[in-house]
Amino acid sequence: MGMGVRVRVWGDYALFSRPELKVERCSYDVMTPSAARGILEAIYWHPGMRWIIDKIYVKKPIQFTSVRRNEVKSKILASSVLQVYNGADKLLYISSKSDIVQRASLLLYDVEYVIEAHFEMTENANASDNPGKFKDIIMRRLRRGECFHMPYFGCREFPAHFCLCEEEQIQTAYDDVDEKDLGYMLYDIDYSDKENIQPMFFRAVMKNGVLDLRDCEVVR
Repeated sequence: MGMGVRVRVWGDYALFSRPELKVERCSYDVMTPSAARGILEAIYWHPGMRWIIDKIYVKKPIQFTSVRRNEVKSKILASSVLQVYNGADKLLYISSKSDIVQRASLLLYDVEYVIEAHFEMTENANASDNPGKFKDIIMRRLRRGECFHMPYFGCREFPAHFCLCEEEQIQTAYDDVDEKDLGYMLYDIDYSDKENIQPMFFRAVMKNGVLDLRDCEVVR
């Protein structure tokens, strides 16, 4: 068992996309374990350790809002960029009306969570790497608000603010709700076979505002 840490994260909007709904983006009710891991990796990542998410505390009521966002269907080809770079006289922007589509997104708004996690050492750790050293670095970064890149809630356009969670007893928005079944939710992506990348799911049951991931059953 590695060393534990609690991180409070909050923001205006979040989109933890349901993979089965491709075109119209729709968020899960709460943060997925993989999104939580992404936030922690943005704060501190090292090849000698891996983050394991233990619990997600839902600090604010689950609230959805629908927005329409402009999305671009096409991409500018890298070959075109290279030609322009080498002096070709071409226009490098997407301007046609048909390239820009308005898509509805069902977002969460005014979100706040506490991520409880620990890390384990990996086979890529050096002789000088040890859990105490990593824990010191992580605590220092959390206290200073340092990160490798801005953490985000599912989409880069929805930044996640973060700080060390100091409270012993964590209050949630659902302290008095014994159980809320959120159905099957994305747990993480299995990249072990590069030819066949597999999503993994788990049955998300929130108990008194907490998703406990410590021994959840993962299905593919």
